[in-house]
Amino acid sequence: MDHVLGLRCTICGAEYAIGDVEYVCPKHGDDGILDVIYDYDRIAAQLSPGQLAGDANRSMWRYLSLLPVDAEQARRLADGAVLGSVGWTPLYPAPRLAAELGLTHLWIKDDSRQPTASFKDRASAIAVVKTRELGYEIVTTASTGNAAAALAGLCAAVAQPNVIFVPRTAPQAKVAQLLAYGATVLLVDGSYDDAFELCLEAAPAFGWYNRNTAYNPYMSEGKKTAAYEVCEQLKWQAPDVIVVPVGDGCIIGGIHKGLRDLAALGWIERMPRIIGVQAAGSSPLVDAWERGIEGWEMAPVEAHSVADSIVAGLPRDRIKALRAVRETGGVYLRVSDDAILAAIPALAQGCGVFAEPAAAAAYAGLVEAAAQGLVQPDEHIVVLATGSGLKDVASAMKAVQASPPVVAPTLDAVRQALTVQSS
Repeated sequence: MDHVLGLRCTICGAEYAIGDVEYVCPKHGDDGILDVIYDYDRIAAQLSPGQLAGDANRSMWRYLSLLPVDAEQARRLADGAVLGSVGWTPLYPAPRLAAELGLTHLWIKDDSRQPTASFKDRASAIAVVKTRELGYEIVTTASTGNAAAALAGLCAAVAQPNVIFVPRTAPQAKVAQLLAYGATVLLVDGSYDDAFELCLEAAPAFGWYNRNTAYNPYMSEGKKTAAYEVCEQLKWQAPDVIVVPVGDGCIIGGIHKGLRDLAALGWIERMPRIIGVQAAGSSPLVDAWERGIEGWEMAPVEAHSVADSIVAGLPRDRIKALRAVRETGGVYLRVSDDAILAAIPALAQGCGVFAEPAAAAAYAGLVEAAAQGLVQPDEHIVVLATGSGLKDVASAMKAVQASPPVVAPTLDAVRQALTVQSS
């Protein structure tokens, strides 16, 4: 990994060589989130957009020269396995949705098409490689469901033992995924934050590798690959705006990191504004942004929302999450659960993407941004859809609020039912 220079604390700026610290800056305890530092000159000498254009690999591993992993280990694990199919998800144009909002250029980045049906596969792919690279026997994480499913699924692909901490309130569909993948699942009688803290204690106690968001500095590096893909899929013309659903803050921090990488390499000419969207019942980052405070000044709040994947009382990657918006001239917005549920059929019917509530929150945020005049009609806008609606069918049924008619097996019954529905 000669293209990786080290790790930098996001609070005090202290720098460490790889291997000097594993997770966080020791000066700040668990809050000392680290950022990976790269040698961009070395990377630029090895890789260019032109070279990428000729690369037949259609996965996140096409960007291996920009990832903090042992390349041979990554290639070995990804070769012919599910791990090798993570990333390079579709970027769909959405002209009908754009027209409804008075916009012209809108795309939906559909990460529900990942192997375990969520964006979290990007970080978990890095976690699996790092687990093997560092010689750990077991990897662990805490999650509301998607990160857990991503880790469990990718571990199953390479026979990597794992232990998952999930709040007992996680949707059954997500818990079912974990069990089907053969993970050791521990349902925590408490919130996501309780599960996270327990996982932090358990990992060193039992000698496990910790994949947790905002504690493990390499997770943002997996998530940043979505920013690479968006810009490459738009032929290296960066969009004006990227809209991101936000819970713990690792996705939005990762998107920002990816854009910073591309700007440092000179592959994009402008930095998109990043709009972070939180559920109204779980919006501590919106509050912090409005008040102008820093991540380390934030205090836990009671959090709740139908969008379970973005519920966090104290976002773990809050420092990077706030900087992603502030440094790009973006905004943070909160949207109601009703708006989130309404966004599920809107996305599905407007462009064919079936999103879970957390993913639909991003589109609900764009609706709000358009209503407030925070985006302009001619701007190029990308919305991240981060997880499949199949993750939470109960919420999808609540969103559509309809039951299909039951008909007798006759044409007359069909005619009558169609007449009733059209009236």
